[in-house]
Amino acid sequence: MPTPDLSLRDIRAAGRGDKRAQRLLVDSLMPTAYRLAFRMLNNQALAEDATQDAFMRLWRYLPDWEPRAKLSTWFYKVTLNVCQDRLRKKTETLMEVLPDPIDERDGPAQSLERAQMANKLHAAIATLPERQRAAITLCGIEQLSQKEAAEILETSAVAVDSLVARAKRALRVALSNEVEEGVRG
Repeated sequence: MPTPDLSLRDIRAAGRGDKRAQRLLVDSLMPTAYRLAFRMLNNQALAEDATQDAFMRLWRYLPDWEPRAKLSTWFYKVTLNVCQDRLRKKTETLMEVLPDPIDERDGPAQSLERAQMANKLHAAIATLPERQRAAITLCGIEQLSQKEAAEILETSAVAVDSLVARAKRALRVALSNEVEEGVRG
């Protein structure tokens, strides 16, 4: 879900150290930043670390913040950069993907099937090229507009549309191959 930006007054107050404004900022930015990091890194602990690193950069630059773009757009770009840096380093071994929370209204069979499909989708997203993974996460999962995603990815909305389309095609192929292997197995 897109995150509403805080008022400039709240942003400036957070930059001056106002605890209430800082808490509002964290509450506003944390969920989407963490989900972006998790989708990019495919690991809960690494996503938490990346989100924390992004907030450390935010606190360092916030006192001098000039509103040239939405704060959320800038912050998600910072989060994406932190994730990309970690992916390039490849010094840490990624642990298994943790399954999404299970919907308790489903029966055991439906819950298992949903968790297995979520794991397959997470695994398929993890195999996408970095820019496709970022575009599908920002537009398809976080539901940012193509314009916002384009700002974050430093490209055009047309390029984002192309990245999302290629990612969707690759995911369809990967998931259909998964289904075919399950039928054969």
